[in-house]
Amino acid sequence: MKSPLIVLLLSLNVSALAQPSQPGFRSAIQPSQPATGSATRALRPTDWVNPLLGTATLWDSADIGYKPTHRTWGAEVFPGSSVPNAMVQLSPVTQFHSGSGYQYEDTLIHGFIHTSKGHWNLGYVPFMPVTGQVSATDYASRYHHERETAHPGYYQVYLDRYGINAELTSTLRCAYHRYTFKNGDAAELVADLAQSNERVRSWSIQRESGHSFTGFQQAGEKIYFYAVSNRSIVSIDSLTGDGKIVPILHFADAAGPLELKIGFSFVSIENAKNNLKAEMLSKTFSQTRAAATNTWNQLLSKVQVTGGTDRDRRIFYSCLYRSFLWPALRSDVNGDFTDLGGKVVNKGFNYYTEPSLWDDYRNKLELLGLLSPKVTTDVIRSLIDKGQVTGFMPTFFHGDHASAFIAGAYSRGLKDYDVKEAYRLLLRNATVEGGTRPYISEYNDKGYVSTPDIAHPVIETKAKAGVTKTLEYAYDDYAVAQLAKALGDTANYRMLMGRTGNYKNVFDPTTRFMRGRLANGDWVGHFDPEYPYYEYMYREANAWQSSFFAPQDVQGLVALYGGKEGLENKLDSLFTLPWDGVEAYNISGFIGQYCQGNQPDHSVPFMYYFAGKQEKAQVILDSILHHFYGMGKEHLAYAGMDDAGEMSSWYVFNAIGFYTFSPADPKYIVSVPLFQKITFQAGNGKPFTIIRKGTGKKIVDITVGGKKIGDYMLEDSAIKAGLPMVIRTQ
Repeated sequence: MKSPLIVLLLSLNVSALAQPSQPGFRSAIQPSQPATGSATRALRPTDWVNPLLGTATLWDSADIGYKPTHRTWGAEVFPGSSVPNAMVQLSPVTQFHSGSGYQYEDTLIHGFIHTSKGHWNLGYVPFMPVTGQVSATDYASRYHHERETAHPGYYQVYLDRYGINAELTSTLRCAYHRYTFKNGDAAELVADLAQSNERVRSWSIQRESGHSFTGFQQAGEKIYFYAVSNRSIVSIDSLTGDGKIVPILHFADAAGPLELKIGFSFVSIENAKNNLKAEMLSKTFSQTRAAATNTWNQLLSKVQVTGGTDRDRRIFYSCLYRSFLWPALRSDVNGDFTDLGGKVVNKGFNYYTEPSLWDDYRNKLELLGLLSPKVTTDVIRSLIDKGQVTGFMPTFFHGDHASAFIAGAYSRGLKDYDVKEAYRLLLRNATVEGGTRPYISEYNDKGYVSTPDIAHPVIETKAKAGVTKTLEYAYDDYAVAQLAKALGDTANYRMLMGRTGNYKNVFDPTTRFMRGRLANGDWVGHFDPEYPYYEYMYREANAWQSSFFAPQDVQGLVALYGGKEGLENKLDSLFTLPWDGVEAYNISGFIGQYCQGNQPDHSVPFMYYFAGKQEKAQVILDSILHHFYGMGKEHLAYAGMDDAGEMSSWYVFNAIGFYTFSPADPKYIVSVPLFQKITFQAGNGKPFTIIRKGTGKKIVDITVGGKKIGDYMLEDSAIKAGLPMVIRTQ
């Protein structure tokens, strides 16, 4: 008997599928009142943002796809204060070494950290206000969500143990803490600098004057701080126990809240002090918070939506907000930064951390380029600078996707950087062993990265992820080839384009899956296309999720499946063959074998377009938009990790009706938006308007600038020119 989901998919009867009450799914975060201002004030984008969206964990097997034996990731984001792409992310920590450090179901707060991301790193410089008896191992406080609030640029929580109301706000490089103690309670601050999400190698803290203290923490990076208090510092003592030494600061008694203004730098204490003077020292808490809110409104207002439900708008603006927190700034107000070689340099641009390239090259970096082109340009400059230290363009986690990011940005008109140097480094990645692309010599020689012959591989088996590398390298070759063509390097353009078909070398026509090949050319035995691996044949995926990736040659991929009908049948099987209950980190939230909780197959729904079945793609897209954001009993989880904004950006693009199917190319694939009208302000271009006419899933007509387009592809130039797009559906 077919499941209701299968019947709905194949019949395209999506009315029930779109209902949050359908068994196995949960509705999204609920509408709420504006965060600030009077009831009569028009809502601003920040009023729709809930920074707590993405902080909850998934426990229900109906949501996850299997019965969990451990905590399943539900976005792993932080709820605290930040401004876009800032150095400082000021957020509560409920447990170290756990994603962003904050889990909604936890009941204790251990402090407030100043850097976060949503991965198992950072979490630098934790401070915790306390009063009364505490120890080196016992200073955490219970809290309740009823006395917790989060808005863009502001976080507040009541610490039950101490009766302290903690409020946080921030600027690019500075943090503002305001702690309201009960009358008569001593004001103290625990600075557990031996703690972070990373191994701490050294730390220091000292009083500089009556109202200021300084220090550093050396973990993966070395971060310096300079703090000024509105109360004098009586002493800095030590809490000891279980081999720990934890500093505790004692402040003089005074009326009103304890306020701390803290500047940070990855260069020096002196630079941290200068950052504080430039950004925060002369401002009040209210002024700082208002400035943060205004900064977010300026950015989020670049996308205005009309129509849709309150739920749609709240998730949309929460996802748009979440898309602009990473990469993080690392240079100071004077331009200084510490480069990858440990040297302090100043090169006239803002220096940023590496993007999470394996995750967010697919969509988030393109959204960043559209709405924050200056940040995007400086991110590319930062990547080039890192590459000049190591000799190779850096990557993140897997693949070589700075290639798609930079080639796509260049083709979309972002060119204010040394593109020839970027190309030189990317070409080295593609041709020289020992750099960003492991096994590149084998790939160049054989046309694929081989898989070792392992008799009984398991999910955790560590090997070469040869299938995924082959597929990704072939696309990365295509991306670098586009730069070669633009720069007139015909020989390397031809060489790279000749390798873009290497994806075919891991396609097994007998099983019709991308499958591992041994070094001798034989197919890997013991093949189960439903079984996922972290690093064996595939990277965090199974064969179903990995067998539709060739955006550089979609027609060639269609041919492998025997044409449009064969592709359609294969996709129908992908989205209807039930997940068999295998539990794996990172892999959750299924429609059949399709996994929304991880990145590898996020563009696969669009493959229906190339089978001539756009409306089937829309069934899947709408199901994902309606069901895989705002999940769980609190309506605060995603289907999986946000991965520095990728999951959020996926929602943003698909909610407004166009997506980066091939991020190296200056075009987007059009879908049916959630909203009736969207006004999109790309960079310094003219406002670009999207209008949806009709309520159906099938697109019958697309006009751009009043002219009908013959396919589903929207050119980037049309967005920049402000040519209105009308999407008619039935």
